[in-house]
Amino acid sequence: MSAPVVIIGTGLAGYNLAREFRKLDSETPLLLITADDGRSYSKPMLSTGFGKNKDADGLSMAEPGAMAEQLKAEVRTHTRISGIDAGHKRLWIGEEAVYYRDLILAWGAETVRVPIDGDGADLVFPINDLEDYARFRAAAAGKRRVLLLGAGLIGCEFANDLILGGYEVQLVAPCEQVMPTLLHPAAAAAVQAGLESLGAKFHLGPVLTRLQKVADGLEAHLSDGQVIACDVVVSAIGLRPRIDLAAAAGIQVNRGVMVDRQLKTSHANIYALGDCAEVDGLNLLYVMPLMSCARALAQTLAGNPTAVSYGPMPITVKTPVCPLVVSPPRGSEGVWTVEGQGADIKALCRSTDGQLLGYALTGAAVMEKLALNKQLPALLA
Repeated sequence: MSAPVVIIGTGLAGYNLAREFRKLDSETPLLLITADDGRSYSKPMLSTGFGKNKDADGLSMAEPGAMAEQLKAEVRTHTRISGIDAGHKRLWIGEEAVYYRDLILAWGAETVRVPIDGDGADLVFPINDLEDYARFRAAAAGKRRVLLLGAGLIGCEFANDLILGGYEVQLVAPCEQVMPTLLHPAAAAAVQAGLESLGAKFHLGPVLTRLQKVADGLEAHLSDGQVIACDVVVSAIGLRPRIDLAAAAGIQVNRGVMVDRQLKTSHANIYALGDCAEVDGLNLLYVMPLMSCARALAQTLAGNPTAVSYGPMPITVKTPVCPLVVSPPRGSEGVWTVEGQGADIKALCRSTDGQLLGYALTGAAVMEKLALNKQLPALLA
């Protein structure tokens, strides 16, 4: 039997690539390997589960057995890769060698963790996949007070969702505004005000230094001396592309696994896409680029080498209290103008010759996104 196409990872990147590949090639053996339980789900939905009152099973779209049947593939769950031997086109699972025709790294990004003093550190929950979400839901059942570490995109989405689910939420982050790497300050102020109107409390500037168990829950000690009473802590301080196994195999890495426009790594027959990949210098942890990559790479794997292109890639942030769409400009050159007030902000970034480079729209201003998208430059033309 010929060696299979092997995809490591069964998140949106892995499963969508498999679907796109099967549209073009129904016969080549296909093997998907995942460290988690292999259920198909949409990761962006993790920050809508409390508002929709859905547990992990409710967010799952298909069991791994159903996915294997649908994709005419083998899906190996709870399986960790221990090494990649690019020279012999094989990977290792402990002592077992698995040979491949092509290998695709779609293993995503891991949550950034910071060391925290105190005996409550085991009650800090990152939420990066369905199993994480299930663990946090179990820990939060019957509790009221959630402390969120991080006020970036994921932190703000979780804050809105948890409040809709009936929780009291406080956020701690060492920054001056929400989503500092993504948003113009005017748009950030609108989103923060929206979340505050629901009851969210922000502590921007300090960090959590110590988490102590007390009789009625937890005490969170901040670096500025504040002490916050809470029951459970969510860590949403960022994601880091998984690159260790690739680097150990001699594959070129930077922030992510480095690939060209055909998603090829520095090694023949090894590709990468999704959160772990740095495509022509861009590491974008969002769904739209991932889908473009899945379609292009499926063509390449089916024998039709195809370069990926990115059009404008606006990001819709799930903060329903203050709708937000943002298309951050590449690079820092450009002049911002801000119109609107309160919840309805239109912040536009233009070059010196008037070309639209990016925008941040909140509230009612999000209605203008389609017209503005037509003026944006492609990210990878």
